[in-house]
Amino acid sequence: MRRLNDRTAALVVTTLALHVDTVLYCLLVPLLPRYAKELHLNQSQIGILFGSYAVALLVATFPLARITDRCGRRAPMLWGLSGLVFTTLAFAWSRNYWMLVLARSLQGVSGAATWLPGMALLADHFPREERGKAMGIAFAGANVGFLIGPPLAGFMDQYFGSMSPFYLGISLVVLDALARLFLLKEVEPVREAPIPWRVLLRNRVVLVFAGAMVLGAAFWTLLESALPVDLQRRFGMGPGGIGLVFAVAALGHTITSPVMGKLSDRIGRTRVLRLGLLSGLFILPLPGFLPWRWAVLVAMIALGVNSSFLLSPCSPAVADQIEGMKSQSYASGFSVLNVAYSVGMMVGPLVGGVMVDAWGFGPALGVTGFGFACYLITTRGLTV
Repeated sequence: MRRLNDRTAALVVTTLALHVDTVLYCLLVPLLPRYAKELHLNQSQIGILFGSYAVALLVATFPLARITDRCGRRAPMLWGLSGLVFTTLAFAWSRNYWMLVLARSLQGVSGAATWLPGMALLADHFPREERGKAMGIAFAGANVGFLIGPPLAGFMDQYFGSMSPFYLGISLVVLDALARLFLLKEVEPVREAPIPWRVLLRNRVVLVFAGAMVLGAAFWTLLESALPVDLQRRFGMGPGGIGLVFAVAALGHTITSPVMGKLSDRIGRTRVLRLGLLSGLFILPLPGFLPWRWAVLVAMIALGVNSSFLLSPCSPAVADQIEGMKSQSYASGFSVLNVAYSVGMMVGPLVGGVMVDAWGFGPALGVTGFGFACYLITTRGLTV
């Protein structure tokens, strides 16, 4: 019974932590047109603002992974809370562009201190045949953050004032802190030496699924930075409408993420990934070309489902490889995925911003979808 309680606590704490992290990340998305107007930002500056999160996540990932494996999961998760408080307050009070970039960067460090130990906790407590489902549930918690974060922030900003979304953020941080302090029990630190980075980076399965993370993160950060401006320009949408568009995508992802995680437990991680890559060729370009609001909403739901195919198998696939090496250095393994995700977050808004400026929003999405299909080549011969 004790083992069951520990597993449940690990799942609850991790799911809530990922949920709060994504809500705070999403607060800025529906407010972006106002920031762009008040601070006179062009698309490249918006790309830098969103990319700064990824740079900080990249810098913080490797040291936090080693600390998590050597010292335990609980302490890094508690450290990340202080960063969440500071960044939320900084976004609320600052109207200086570079202060916003700094706050976004510290938010990336806090994200690393949440995702690495959180996913390692799940790998510690759940066996291989249940790992995909458990991680899918945790991702669903994160997706609920994407689901309610943008529309709620847009609604509160529109009807209760510009500070109200950030009051919500602080309240969620307090709830998250209580869960991490009182529900989270420490896991024994890894006794053996952590797996060397060179071993992880020579593992083909780790590299292929890390590459999928790059693609997924690049596409969504491109959307986050460019779609709000496109929706306002083409349809005259305000913060509430923009938030709704992202919410329906998160709804599709939230509902299907545990399903795809469980499916990957049954039929294999690679098969689920291939379905996501192939469908991306047709689904990814749709929001940039569809001329009706309702059609864009439907396309965003489809994109959310596509993300579940693409991303849900990645973490359990890497955890399986770590377990196959007779190690518990799960945080070190997930650090490769974190770095991949951060690289995608940097590439998406920066390169995507250049493509949007040069060719337009729709063609930029079309090129991205073609890249998804081409990546199928890397999965040839994989049987995991």
